[in-house]
Amino acid sequence: MPTPSKGPRLGGSAAHERLMLANLATALFEHKKITTTAHRAKRLQPVAEKLITLAKRGDLHARRKVMTTVRRKDIVAELFEQTAPKFAERNGGYTRITQVAPRKGDNAPMAVIELVLEPVSPKQATVREAEKATARAAAAPAPETAEVEETTAAAVEAEAPGEQGSATEGVEGSTTVEAQQADAETAAVQATDEATDAQAGAAEGSVDPRA
Repeated sequence: MPTPSKGPRLGGSAAHERLMLANLATALFEHKKITTTAHRAKRLQPVAEKLITLAKRGDLHARRKVMTTVRRKDIVAELFEQTAPKFAERNGGYTRITQVAPRKGDNAPMAVIELVLEPVSPKQATVREAEKATARAAAAPAPETAEVEETTAAAVEAEAPGEQGSATEGVEGSTTVEAQQADAETAAVQATDEATDAQAGAAEGSVDPRA
């Protein structure tokens, strides 16, 4: 008989293993928390989460598939009507495994597997809303090329007068500065000429009259 790829069987045959996992899943959904060996808890986790995923669908076909594993109708009804709605905002990770002290006698490693019934944290809800917004933005149709070109042309035309006005103001400012520099140079030349004339007059007045 072939050995399963996930490890040794829990029972003597494949049918025995399926029945053991079905009984463990039934006990888990009934009590919301059970203590078993670590190996059984790890083998039970994917089975229980698959059943919860079917229960979240809520249709008749999903109910019939769950009934093939969990044979108690009251547990199935509770799973679909009370437990599954608590996982509406959770996209996986419906169960939690916690290691506990080894079992007395044979020292087998033990674990507690339980349903994660706590509400989703606000941080996880915010991340989920951001992911949905990103998906909606990616799915939104892109604007046509013609509309983009018209919008760009209108923006350029709106900015053009301001650029021309700023260029004109820059030219007028540079012209004013050049005129001031020319006036300053003319005044300096006139002052130099006056100083030269004054020096010449002083030299003529200092000539000896007796000569």
